Amino acid sequence: MRFTKMQGAGNDYVYINCFAEQFPADPAEVARQMSDRHFGVGGDGVIYICPSNQGADAWMRMFNADGSESEMCGNGLRCVAKFVHDHGIKTATQLRLQTGAGILTVDLEVKAGKAHRVRVNMGQPIIEAAKIPTLLPGNPPVNATLEAGGRSFEVTSVSMGNPHCVVFVPEATDELVLGIGPKIEHSPMFPRRVNVEFVEVLSRTELRQRTWERGSGETLACGTGASAVCVAGVLTGRTQRKVTIHLLGGDLELEWNEADNCIYKTGPAVEVFSGEWVGG
Repeated sequence: MRFTKMQGAGNDYVYINCFAEQFPADPAEVARQMSDRHFGVGGDGVIYICPSNQGADAWMRMFNADGSESEMCGNGLRCVAKFVHDHGIKTATQLRLQTGAGILTVDLEVKAGKAHRVRVNMGQPIIEAAKIPTLLPGNPPVNATLEAGGRSFEVTSVSMGNPHCVVFVPEATDELVLGIGPKIEHSPMFPRRVNVEFVEVLSRTELRQRTWERGSGETLACGTGASAVCVAGVLTGRTQRKVTIHLLGGDLELEWNEADNCIYKTGPAVEVFSGEWVGG
C-alpha cells in the first residue's frame, strides 16, 4: 500500500490515497501500526483520502495514533487539499472537502504548479455546551471552573466539529501540557473526551499555543485547536478576531469573520516523503 508522509506546521500524518488504494478492512489497526514512531512510518495518525459520497472533491477520514477516528484536523485538511491538487485528483485552486465536521471549502495558493499555502474555511464554531459536547456550565461555556489533577482551572470550551478545551495560562509548561492535559482529555465533563489547548496571550493579536490532542498526545500543531483558541480569545475578551498563533511546529493565521461567523485559517502544507507500506 502506497503512502505519503505530510505535515502542516509540524502536525504530521500518514496519507493514503484511496482513489488508487483499497480502503483497509481495519483502518484503525492500520493507523495504530503506521503511526508508531519506532516500528511504523511515524505520525500523529493516518488520514485516508477517499472519494466523497456527498459530492465533494474528496473525503478526509482521519484516525489518530491510538486508532480512534476523529472528525477532522485543520492541519490535516490543508495537507489533503495539497495532495488532491498536486497529485491531480482535482487541480482547481478551490476545493470542497468532506470531513466528519461537514464539507469545508479550501483555497490554495499555488506556486510552480504546487500548492504552497492553504486557506481553509473551518466553518462556524459550535459554542452550545450540549453540542460540543461538554457538561461544563454556560452557553457558551466561558471561564468555567474545571477540576483536574487536584487543581482548579478556568476553561472555555468550543467545538470546531471536534471538542476543545482552551486554558489560558501565564506559561504553557510541560507540567501542564503533559501532566494536566491527559487528565482534562479524560475528564467526565467531556463525554467524548476533548482536545486541550494551553495558551499564552502575548498581545491582543498574538498568542502561543501548546496542544494535548485527544488520542495522540502532544502534537506540534492543531488547526482545529488554533481555531478554537481564536474563538475563546474573543469570547473571553482577551484578543481581537484576527490573530497569529505560534505553535511548536510553526505559525498559523486565524480570523473569526464577523460577517459570516466562520473561522478562516491559513498556513503551510508540506509533502515530506512517499513509500510503500508492507506491514501487517
